[in-house]
Amino acid sequence: MTLIEVLIAVAIVGVGLVALSAAVPLAAYAIHEGNRLSAATFLAEQRLEQARRAPWQVGPACVDDLGVSPSSHVAPASSCAGATTFPDEPEVAPPYAGFSRAVRIAGCDAGGACNGVVSADLRQVTVTVSYRPMTGAGLTPASRAKAATVTMLVARR
Repeated sequence: MTLIEVLIAVAIVGVGLVALSAAVPLAAYAIHEGNRLSAATFLAEQRLEQARRAPWQVGPACVDDLGVSPSSHVAPASSCAGATTFPDEPEVAPPYAGFSRAVRIAGCDAGGACNGVVSADLRQVTVTVSYRPMTGAGLTPASRAKAATVTMLVARR
């Protein structure tokens, strides 16, 4: 009778180990994906904070280090000097290799650009950080990248 009980216990433990071994790659994927999404959100918020601190002042001297994007595909440029204020980063510096970052800034003086808010003293800053997620077979193709997007309104000072 004891031999039968031991064989049943070994079978139950074996089934449990097989189920556990199947769950480990899934858990590793979820941990990796959470880590990548957290890093992307951190990078987006970091650039958003830089944009929030950029000078954009009212007065006789033109100061516009924030800029406006001429379209949703072009980085913002200063309305004073015309220089790009937040260029696209196709590859963020280490230790965040594998992430890309883009900033788009829309003026709120025209309706619709800022979710219905209309004010010449506001601009909507949108930061998008893209990355390639991991699958069970490795990284996904670049065409299937994921992104974290953070948006904020910035007021002229």
